[in-house]
Amino acid sequence: MKKILLVLSLVIAVVACNQKPEGYVIDGEIRGELENGTKVYLKKIGDDNKPVDVDTAAVTDGKFAFEGVAGVPEAHFIFVGESQAYILIVLENGEIELSAQKDSLALAKIEGAPQNDMLAAFMKKRQAMAQKSMDIQKDMEAANTTRDEVAMTSLKEEMNDFQEEYKSFEMDFIKANPSALISVMLLDNAISRRSIESSEVQTVFDSFTPEIKETKVAKRIAEQLQAINTKAEKEKSTAVGQKAPEFTAPGVNGEQLALNDMLGKITLVDFWAAWCKPCRNENPNVVAVYKKYHDKGLNIVGVSLDRSAEAWKKAIQDDGLTWNHVSHIKYFQDPIAQLYNVDAIPAAFLLDENGVIVAKNLRGSALEAKVAELLD
Repeated sequence: MKKILLVLSLVIAVVACNQKPEGYVIDGEIRGELENGTKVYLKKIGDDNKPVDVDTAAVTDGKFAFEGVAGVPEAHFIFVGESQAYILIVLENGEIELSAQKDSLALAKIEGAPQNDMLAAFMKKRQAMAQKSMDIQKDMEAANTTRDEVAMTSLKEEMNDFQEEYKSFEMDFIKANPSALISVMLLDNAISRRSIESSEVQTVFDSFTPEIKETKVAKRIAEQLQAINTKAEKEKSTAVGQKAPEFTAPGVNGEQLALNDMLGKITLVDFWAAWCKPCRNENPNVVAVYKKYHDKGLNIVGVSLDRSAEAWKKAIQDDGLTWNHVSHIKYFQDPIAQLYNVDAIPAAFLLDENGVIVAKNLRGSALEAKVAELLD
């Protein structure tokens, strides 16, 4: 009987250890002179990218507490009193212990829940690297003061090596911690800085755990990836070597003009607008190329992304653009722009006599050189 009771006790203990906590408790301690009753605010970033209050507590003898139930892990911020400094914390179910010095909240120690343990590990490593950078800079200042060229050369090499190390530090952490919220936050930041290729973003994102993929920041990345993948798929239809998409659109006088009827030996489909300064600056070069090579078989079809028919027609006249023009006067919602996946101008597609794309986005001397190659 005793053995049965012992086994049951062990089973209950194991089950209890494996069950996820149903809510969170944050036990906080702030050291330093802090009056009783000082407000402590738990906040998160709302949909409008501004702080939103989640809960408020009062300090008693340097201590405060928050309790509640968390969904998927999410970054939150703890503010003490009216200070603009804050403590970054991952709100997750479990018992979380927090301790900090009033005047250095960013260095708070947070323990007791997996996400915060991973966050703490990252912050510790980043602080160590920040200290290393400051040490090198301090040594460089000393070498510069004493005009020690040998030391300065060595320290510059050391700093270059450190910068390369730091570049890989965050990505190495992300790959090693696919279940950490801080990992997906770092990936989001890398995307914003454009320091990572979209193909690598997809690979890293795919490695994240299901729980992390349910977080708000991960869903935002998923939407970005979907947009990138959709655009990449669309761009295949306008890649060099593909037949240019056919279109028919209103001309300057309202007549319907078809691309197939405007093809020459070589045809430039030029996306531009009266309001686009780079386009207008490029127009004299396009005019010069057209005058030089039109008789040899160069045709141009201007596709305007203007919002005003008057502005469009005036720019044609002012810039001397004596070729065919079409426009729906719908800005970037123009059907032709969407068909060709144009989301920035100037943009241009050079077609052969069969309407096959042979080059894209050539300007200046590069455009003339390619036209000369094809027609001379």
